Amino acid sequence: MSEDRSYIEENTRERERLRALVERLDEGELSAPVNEYWTVAAVFGHIAFWDARMLALADKLERGEPFSSSDTEPEDVDWINDASRPLIHAIPPLEAARLALSIAEETDARVATLPVDKLWPRDPDSPLYGLRASHRGEHLDDVEAALRAQP
Repeated sequence: MSEDRSYIEENTRERERLRALVERLDEGELSAPVNEYWTVAAVFGHIAFWDARMLALADKLERGEPFSSSDTEPEDVDWINDASRPLIHAIPPLEAARLALSIAEETDARVATLPVDKLWPRDPDSPLYGLRASHRGEHLDDVEAALRAQP
């Protein structure tokens, strides 16, 4: 079976897209609403939260600890996002942006080193997936659309 690691390039593309936004946006733009629940900075904090989850799971894998059913992402994550939102919004916008980029860099470096056969979908029981780009990209699309709509 091949060692398809195309997710590395995709992760890099979306991480660099995040970097461009983080380096360009000022405090006011980071405080702009994306929707009724999230600001730009909070969306970045949300991305950081879910990337950090991957780091925690990668730590567990590298310690040789078996995954449990509680490590599996629930079908409905709305309650997790709702519960984390006030905490994420409490982070100063510039710090949230920098943190998102830092954690994205760490996450991408880590998943690039993990054995492909320990990642979903190769291992259908693994809660780890190397492709971080799709989650980031979805939210970066929302951020860019919200910023274009600003007066």
